[in-house]
Amino acid sequence: MKAFICTRDLKDEDYVNSHYVIMATKKGVVKKTPLEQYSRPRQNGIIAINIREGDELLEAKLTTGSSEIFLGLKSGKAIRFEESKTRPMGRNASGVRGITLADESDEVIGMVSVHNFDEDILVVSENGFGKRSSIEDYRLTNRGGKGVKTISITKKTGGLVAIKNVSDSDDLMIINKSGIAIRMSVEDLRTMGRATQGVKLINLRENDSIAAVAKVMKDEDDLDETDILNMEVETEDGTSLDTDNPNPPSTS
Repeated sequence: MKAFICTRDLKDEDYVNSHYVIMATKKGVVKKTPLEQYSRPRQNGIIAINIREGDELLEAKLTTGSSEIFLGLKSGKAIRFEESKTRPMGRNASGVRGITLADESDEVIGMVSVHNFDEDILVVSENGFGKRSSIEDYRLTNRGGKGVKTISITKKTGGLVAIKNVSDSDDLMIINKSGIAIRMSVEDLRTMGRATQGVKLINLRENDSIAAVAKVMKDEDDLDETDILNMEVETEDGTSLDTDNPNPPSTS
């Protein structure tokens, strides 16, 4: 499986006729289809996109018809274009050019559908570097262009592996190929310019790299640093130690 989409009742005619499914492939092809065409699924499935030889489906997003689309490349470039630049097609169509790859080794690593323009764009490279930039740092262009630099790719950073739309209310789950996962708050990442290298998000062991990045909602029940510092810890002799004052005055 490559992608899944959560929808409301597919029998709601107003809903299915006012939403679209946009798909992106690794070779930079995008395709937009009315959600209505998926409203009568069969038990053995229905064709969603005709994939060309040597290509494969990467992501699918639910859109409103007035969204903006970002595509990120392994080579460190990204493109921003209006969804309206992609005409609706039937389920059997292959799609149209969304972004031009840098070379044969390049590929699309992610797609973002933006509805809230107060959000930022976050990119992560395979060696653990990341960067948060304003959406407005990416100029609107026509579909099919080469894009603009979204992060400076070097041997130190490795290629781009993820692109997400984020806000301060989000957390990130970063999973390494070795199986280690960390969770971090987006609000801890300052906004910086598009063409910079970014900052180190996670320290990787030798020969390890980032496997996946997921955006998750911030858990308000999580203890923050202040909560932890003010917790009472029970010592071996059964007495309590206030971690905010670990050396209380003697009572003797």
